[in-house]
Amino acid sequence: MNRNRVREIREKVGMSQVELGCRARIASTNISSIECGRLAAWPKARKALAKALKVPEAELFPREE
Repeated sequence: MNRNRVREIREKVGMSQVELGCRARIASTNISSIECGRLAAWPKARKALAKALKVPEAELFPREE
C-alpha cells in the first residue's frame, strides 16, 4: 500500500476530488485511487498534486522508514 497524505490535506483545504483533479489535470478516479493507496502516484502527478494543494511534495508523500 502506498501511504500518502493527499486526502488529509485535500479535505483540510476544503477541496473535492473533482476540483483537485481539475487543478492537477488528473482524473478524479485516479485521485481516489492514489488517496486509497491502490495507485502509486507517478512523479509528474506528485508534482501536480503538490502544486494544486500548495504544499511541498514531501509533505504529501512522506518517505516510509
